[in-house]
Amino acid sequence: MTPPLHIAPLKSWLPFDGRPLVVSGPCSAESEKQVRATAAELVKIPEVKVFRAGIWKPRTRPSSFEGVGKKGLKWLQKVKQDTGLLLTVEVASPGHVREALEHDIDILWIGARTVVNPFSIQEIGEALQGHDIPLMIKNPLNPDLQTWTGAIERFNQMGLHKLVAVHRGFSFFTRSPYRNAPMWEIPIELMCMYPKMPMLNDPSHICGKRELLLPTAQKAMDLEMTGLMIETHYRPEDALTDKRQQITPERLGKLLKSLVIRKETGSFAFKTKLEGLRSEIDKLDEELIDILARRMSVVEEIGRYKKENRITILQLKRWNKIIRDRIEHGIRLGLNREFVIRLLEAIHDETIQKQMDVMNKKA
Repeated sequence: MTPPLHIAPLKSWLPFDGRPLVVSGPCSAESEKQVRATAAELVKIPEVKVFRAGIWKPRTRPSSFEGVGKKGLKWLQKVKQDTGLLLTVEVASPGHVREALEHDIDILWIGARTVVNPFSIQEIGEALQGHDIPLMIKNPLNPDLQTWTGAIERFNQMGLHKLVAVHRGFSFFTRSPYRNAPMWEIPIELMCMYPKMPMLNDPSHICGKRELLLPTAQKAMDLEMTGLMIETHYRPEDALTDKRQQITPERLGKLLKSLVIRKETGSFAFKTKLEGLRSEIDKLDEELIDILARRMSVVEEIGRYKKENRITILQLKRWNKIIRDRIEHGIRLGLNREFVIRLLEAIHDETIQKQMDVMNKKA
C-alpha cells in the first residue's frame, strides 16, 4: 500500500501562474560572467522562475571537470541580485547542504546518483532539519520506481513537504536516440501514486542533444507534467560539461513558444492508462526487432555452414514445414492466417537474401 504523503501545494511556495514552470541555467557554473550573462537573458522569459547551475559536479571520471565548488555560490548570489530569480543547486552531502543554505539558495535538488543511496538521503534529510526548503528529487539512473519513491517518502517523513519530482530519464543498454531512455510509464506511475506532487521533466538529460528537446518537452506537456528543467548557456559551444544538450536562452524562448499546451480532453486515469499501453507496445517492438536481428545472425551462420559443405540455399521440405507449423501456432494464438503468411514470407525472403550474400562473399 502506498503511504500517504504530505505535499505542500506548489503555489504556496513558488510564484506559479499556471504556465509550465521552467527551471533553467547552465549545466555547470563556470565563471561569474557565464552565469550572470545567461541569467540576464533567462529573466526575459516569463516561464523561467528558477535559475539552476551545477556547483559540485559528480562525474564518472575524476579527470573530468567537477565544478567550481563554493565560490560558484557567490556568483549565484549575484544572479539573484541582478534578476530576482530563485536559485537551485544540486547537493549530494550534508556539507553541500550547509554551504547552499549559507549562500541563500532557495531550492535544492537531489541528483540521480545520490537518490540511489538511502544513507545519503538520510544524512541530507538530517542536515535539513529545521529548514523549510523545497527539494527537487530526480529519478535514479536505473529504471527503479521503488528507489525513487523511497527517497521521496524518506524526505517527507523527515518533515520536508515542499517536494518536486524530476523525470530525467534512465540508463538503458539498448540503442536509442536518447542519452537516457524516457521510459514514460515510470513517471506516469509516480504521478498516479502521488497526484498532488509536482512533476518536472528534464529533457536535457533525456535527450543528450538539443535537436530532440522540443518533441520530448511536448510529450511532457501532453502528459500534464508541471514544467521543465532545461539546461541553457549563453555560449553552449564553449561549455565545459554537456555542451551538446545545452541551448541558448534565445533558443529556449523559441522552444517554449512552440509548445502546444492542450486543454484537458479526458481523465488523467484514461490518459495515463493509454500512455502505459503505448509504452508497452514500444518495448515489445524493440524486443521484436532484437529477436529478428538475432535470427538473421543465425541465418548468416547457417549460410556459412552451407557454403563450406556445398549445400543449396533453398530447402523446400524445411520451408514447407516452417510454413505449416508457424501458421498453426499463430492461429492458436489468435493471429490472422493471412497476416502470419505475409510475415513469414517477408522473413523468408530476407533469409534467402542473407544466405545468398554469404554464398557470394569472397573469402
